[in-house]
Amino acid sequence: MPTDYQTLRFDYVRAPDHDAPSAVIHPVVVVGAGPVGLTAAIDLAQQGVKTVLVDNDDTLSSGSRAICFAKRTLEIFDRLGCGDRMVEKGVSWNVGKVFLQDELIYTFNLLPEAGHARPAFINLQQYYVEGYLAERALQLHNLQVRWKSNVVGLEQRDDHVELQIETPDGIYALRAQYVIAADGARSPMRNMLGLNSKGRTFKDRFLIADVKMKASFPTERWFRFDPPFHRNQSVLLHRQPDDVWRIDFQLGWDADPVAEKAPERVIPRVKALLGEDVEFDLEWVSVYTFSCLRMDSFRHGRVLFAGDSAHGVSPFGARGANSGVQDADNLAWKLRLVVNGDAPPALLDTYASEREYAADENILNSTRATDFITPKSAVSRLFRDATLKLAKDYPFARRIVNSGRLSVPSVLSGSPLNTPDEANDAFSCTMVPGAVSADAPVRVDGKDAWFLNQIADGQFVGLYFCGLDDDLKKTAAQLSKLAHLPIPVRPLMVVPRGASACAVPGAVVIEDVEGIVMHRFDARPGTFYLLRPDQHVCARWRQMDTRSISAAVDRATCNG
Repeated sequence: MPTDYQTLRFDYVRAPDHDAPSAVIHPVVVVGAGPVGLTAAIDLAQQGVKTVLVDNDDTLSSGSRAICFAKRTLEIFDRLGCGDRMVEKGVSWNVGKVFLQDELIYTFNLLPEAGHARPAFINLQQYYVEGYLAERALQLHNLQVRWKSNVVGLEQRDDHVELQIETPDGIYALRAQYVIAADGARSPMRNMLGLNSKGRTFKDRFLIADVKMKASFPTERWFRFDPPFHRNQSVLLHRQPDDVWRIDFQLGWDADPVAEKAPERVIPRVKALLGEDVEFDLEWVSVYTFSCLRMDSFRHGRVLFAGDSAHGVSPFGARGANSGVQDADNLAWKLRLVVNGDAPPALLDTYASEREYAADENILNSTRATDFITPKSAVSRLFRDATLKLAKDYPFARRIVNSGRLSVPSVLSGSPLNTPDEANDAFSCTMVPGAVSADAPVRVDGKDAWFLNQIADGQFVGLYFCGLDDDLKKTAAQLSKLAHLPIPVRPLMVVPRGASACAVPGAVVIEDVEGIVMHRFDARPGTFYLLRPDQHVCARWRQMDTRSISAAVDRATCNG
C-alpha cells in the first residue's frame, strides 16, 4: 500500500536530553520540519554535522499548500537524495499560457533549451515533498528528528543557545551552538526574540480549491485574466498528481473569507470553469490574503532565520517554498565550516546578506505581479488590459505582462564571497561569479551522467577545462595540489568528447559529450572555475594559478 502522507503520523520518542546528567551542546538544532527545515537538517547531516530537528507536531502539512517546485529546488533535492522521487511523482511542466477573457494571448516556455536534467517546474503537493524529505531524514545517522517537541523558550548565551522544549514527557533544555529557525510565517522563534517582519499587506482575497477530477487540460500553467465565468477577476489553473487540480480564484477584498469556503459557494465557481457536467470532488479549500515582507536581518546572534519565518511573498510566481529551500542550500555549507572551526562566524553574516538580497528580489517581483493581477484603480486596470491586448501580437508587451514571474535562483553578483574577474580575463556567458552553475549532459567512467551531480558533495570544486592535446596525467598532478589547501578543493577535469579514453589515476574526468558544459561556461582549454559547495560560481580565470585559487577560497570562506 502506498503511504498516505495526509494521515501519516510519526512516532514521538523521549529525547536523551531529558535524562542527560549534563546538557550536551549540539552543533545545530533546526526548528520546524517543513520543506525548509527538513532541507537544512538533511543537508547538514549529509555534510557530517550532527543535527537535531524539532517540530511541534507529528504530521505533515494539511492540504496541498505549496505545489510548484522549481528546477533549482529540484537540483537541491537531487543533492539530498530524493530528487528522483519528487520528479517521478510530480507533474512536470515548462509551458505557460496567458488568456484575456476567452482568448489565448500568448504562450511561453520556461525551459526552451535542451540539455537539462530537470524540468522548469514540477507540481507536487507539499505533503509529498515533506514526506519524501522526512523519510530521507530518518535514514541519516547524524540527524535526530524529534516530533511533538515544541519550543517554548529561548535564551542566547555566549557560546550556545538554550531552547526550552515542551514534549509529552514534560519540558527539557536543548542546547546548540547554532539554531536555524524554519518555523513558518507566524514564527514563535521570531516572537521570542522580540523581532518582526516588515512589508506590505495586499487588500485582496483568493480562494484555493484543490479539485479531484479527470480532465483533458494539458499539463501547463494557465492564467486567465477576466474570464467569462469569473468576470473582472483572475483564475489560475494547475494540474497536480493523483488527478488533483489546483484552481485559484481571485475574490476581491470585500469577499467574506468564511462564507467563500463553504461548498455551496465553491462548487458553482468550479462548475462555471469546468462545465456543469464535469464530475469532481473538493479535496481542500482555503481563502487567503497575503503580504510581501521580511525581517530586517536573517541572522540574530546564534539564531538564523530561513524560509517563511524570514520572508514572505505572494503565491504568484512560486517563490515562497523555492526561496526557502534555497535559503537552506546557502546556509548549510557555511554552518558546517563554522561549527567545524574552518571558517569564522562572520561567514554566517554572508548567509544573511545574500539571502536578504534574494528576498528583496523575490518581494519586488511578487509585488509587481500582484499589482498587475489586482489593479486598484481604473487607470491601472486600463493599463493592464491594454498591455494584455498588445501582448497578443507584440513581443515587447509580453515582457510587461506579469501573472507571476516564476521563481529562478538569484545571481549573487554583489556577494563579498566572489572574486572579481581579472582585467584581461574576458568571458561571455551567464556563469558569472555569484551565479548558480548550469547543468549539462556528460559522461563519467563511460556512463551517461549529468554535470550537476558531479559537483553535489558539499565541497568546493575546481573545474578545469582541458584541450584534446593536453597531457591529462600532468594536468591531474597539478590539480591534485588543490586537495591539500587548508580548505580542500576537489578538482574535476572537463575534457572534449573522446579525450576521456585515457584514464587518469586519482582524477575525476568529465567528458563533455555535446560541448554544452564548455559552451555554457564560455570555456576554452586552460579555463578554470571555482565553485562553492552550493554550486554557485565564486571565481573564474582563463589560466589556472594555485595561489589565486587559494586566495579565492579564503575570500569565499571569510578567511582572508
